[in-house]
Amino acid sequence: MEVNQYLEMFIEESKEHLQACSEHLLELEKNPDDLAIVGEIFRSAHTLKGMSATMGFEDLADLTHKMENVLDAIRNEKIHVSPEILDIVFESVDHLEEMVMDIANGGDGKRDVSSTVAQLKRIESGEEAAREVVATVAAEEKPQVSSVLEYDSFEQTVITQSAEQGFNAFEISVSLREDCLLKAARVFMVFEILEKDGDVIKSTPSVEKLEDEQFDQQFYVAFVTKESAEDMQKKLMKVSEVEEVKVASINQKQFSEKQQYEASQEAAATAIATVEAVETTTAKPTPAKSTAPAKADKSHAPVGNKTIRVNIERLDILMNLFEELVIDRGRLQSISTEVNHGELNETVERMSRVMGDLQTIILTMRMVPVETVFNRFPKMIRQLSRDLNKKINLEIIGAETELDRTVIDEIGDPLVHLIRNSVDHGIENPTARRAKGKPEEGTVVLRAYHSGNYVFIEIEDDGAGINRDKVLSKAISKGIVTHEQSLAMTDNQINELILASGFSTADVISDVSGRGVGLDVVKTTIESLGGNISIESTQDVGSIFSIQLPLTLSIISVMLVEIEKEIYAIPLSSIIETSIIRSSDIMNAHNQKVIDFRGKVVPLVFLEEIFEVPRKELQDDEFHSVVIVRKGEKLAGLVVDSFIGQQEIVLKSLGNYLTNIFAISGATILGNGKVALIVDCNALIK
Repeated sequence: MEVNQYLEMFIEESKEHLQACSEHLLELEKNPDDLAIVGEIFRSAHTLKGMSATMGFEDLADLTHKMENVLDAIRNEKIHVSPEILDIVFESVDHLEEMVMDIANGGDGKRDVSSTVAQLKRIESGEEAAREVVATVAAEEKPQVSSVLEYDSFEQTVITQSAEQGFNAFEISVSLREDCLLKAARVFMVFEILEKDGDVIKSTPSVEKLEDEQFDQQFYVAFVTKESAEDMQKKLMKVSEVEEVKVASINQKQFSEKQQYEASQEAAATAIATVEAVETTTAKPTPAKSTAPAKADKSHAPVGNKTIRVNIERLDILMNLFEELVIDRGRLQSISTEVNHGELNETVERMSRVMGDLQTIILTMRMVPVETVFNRFPKMIRQLSRDLNKKINLEIIGAETELDRTVIDEIGDPLVHLIRNSVDHGIENPTARRAKGKPEEGTVVLRAYHSGNYVFIEIEDDGAGINRDKVLSKAISKGIVTHEQSLAMTDNQINELILASGFSTADVISDVSGRGVGLDVVKTTIESLGGNISIESTQDVGSIFSIQLPLTLSIISVMLVEIEKEIYAIPLSSIIETSIIRSSDIMNAHNQKVIDFRGKVVPLVFLEEIFEVPRKELQDDEFHSVVIVRKGEKLAGLVVDSFIGQQEIVLKSLGNYLTNIFAISGATILGNGKVALIVDCNALIK
């Protein structure tokens, strides 16, 4: 089989199954007696094992199989959940994630997991030993009967009466291949054959367990039929992925022996516990995961979305084609305005409405819930709390909030840095928290929500907060700010000093986080996405890191401005308002031209100087057009010649030849065919 064409699908689905394992393991840690959770983990592991074996990643399949054996023993109540077992299963999932990442990066998925495998085998062998003890005790105290299944009086009567009417009563053992991918589907096919030739009396495991694939490779069926044992064996062996079928006649003499034995035990004080409870049913199983799903009560049936996987590159191509349409739309609008042709105007207006709807659909297709990033953090917090000997509770709010896939791909690492920072520097150890009158368990809240055309992501902790004096002292000693500058700084400006490159208040370098190692990278990444980060903190109360991000990076709304026939685009996301000011209103402060804007001193930035726009003749205007922009709490006034108006434009990269152009984040093609440069306001505000 040519597996390369399925590799991308394998990687994506493997990540999903491993994430599901991690989430359910965290639930199981809180509810160790909930075997339904174990079943969910088992199913994810079982599917991953089959996928890995099919794709030829044997190391991945082998480790998953060993983990699956332990999970199977837990869900069948042969061993009980303990912190040690959970640690080893978590460790297995970590290894599997690393192996999948290696495959995604072009590797072979091989990894030294011998230590983890040995521990999994130890757990499994302990369970096997326990089973052998139970089996030995049972053999000593129970009558020796050949049947694997146990029958109640009603089932015994059915089998006996069937025999009197000329039917054969068989006990059928079916073993599936070790690499069987769809066990429930194979069970369904076996029952299809059986029900055509006779009646199923009972099965073990029960129908529900067979449907949910809660068995290893073997199951048993009691069956009455007119067919011979040989014919039934041959028919069942025709089912794909069935390895072995054994058909044995049910010895009805054992019924009377068993009944005598049970009667003699009625006065006994205790009964021997069997390894597995056997449920009785005559219903035909319908595999939940097969092509013939079971019919359920419609009032309780979950409503599923019909979805398909689409490569992000295809969506990028679709977006690029649509961006070309946006450019042509702008051109048509420009022409229709010049020509002033009624029918043309009407057509352009209708096309604009349709393209607006199309734009919404395309952008929505690219939107992904931030849950895809958030879901990695609960397991990370669990490990960090152990490494640091702290008690930490992570609360996630708004995981369904959606962001453009491009932004999602970039935001993961900054969030890792910020959460590690909150856990390491923010949350105190239990002793320190008790001394402050706080609960021993610290709380980190990861929150996401929409506001206008932005998504806000906040990381809030109830820890020690930021030590203002310590931050200032370190910033001055590092030369980041001067003592004079520090006197005029607000609390939030001081807090944001920890985002400066090379800054750290940690007394001891930690493997967990470091403000000098990570937070400057966080700031750079977020600003490269057109967003910004702000910090609020109160000492001994806690901190809030707030990230503001644009919904999408492809099509943005801008204000077009003109400087000496050159057109520039300023993103509306950065603009507070536009204003016309008199030259007499401009003041000088510290060799910087400033204006008074609503009680705030705002520095002016003359774009003609920044971009070195050549003037045909010197201008000495009495009035200036100013665009007030912001970066966090900082403001600046961009001085231009005139405002053209608001427009939606397509953001285009300047390419590999024009990199690191100061204060320019890209370009766009206007409706008249001219190119307008897009101003990076963050670079202009210091």
